[in-house]
Amino acid sequence: MGVVILAGPSGSGKSHLAARLGWPVLRLDDFYRDADAAGMPLSTLGIVDWDHPSSWDSVNAVGAIAELCASGRVEVPVYDITTSARTGTQTLAAPGGRFIAEGLFAPVIVDACRDAGLLDAAICLTRHRVPTFGLRLTRDLREGRKPPWVLVRRGWRLMQDEPRIVAEAVVHGCEPMTPRQARELLLSSS
Repeated sequence: MGVVILAGPSGSGKSHLAARLGWPVLRLDDFYRDADAAGMPLSTLGIVDWDHPSSWDSVNAVGAIAELCASGRVEVPVYDITTSARTGTQTLAAPGGRFIAEGLFAPVIVDACRDAGLLDAAICLTRHRVPTFGLRLTRDLREGRKPPWVLVRRGWRLMQDEPRIVAEAVVHGCEPMTPRQARELLLSSS
């Protein structure tokens, strides 16, 4: 049993691809720390910097992957982005062996998963920045994730930062590809 880590900029299609494949999905965004946790990083917008790795619990995310690989089941947090807090837990099962771990900070854990022998593949989804900006903004507004002014300003900053995000994922060993290429690769290898 092993994990397919699915990385990419916010709005690049990670959750959509994972849902289309129908595999069990470990939502790495559920490992965000609560907004009122001590030491949360702040952005230049004066709010918690949700794009900073220290807003996220990488140790528990890797632990959940290891447990899911070892036993086929794991208890994971449920995180509500609108309230910026964990709201409970749920059990995730991967009876077929392979599963996807997807989220914004996926590249941060690729090395740890590889070193622990847990990694099947690491992929970074890429597409043109403008459609990604539009898809992200539409999703975030539809879900009411944050106030609109925050979503637009944050989205603009993420669009400008997208080449760096992809480059960092590649440095960690993620293979860059479009959502369609990733889907074809994963379906052919399952």
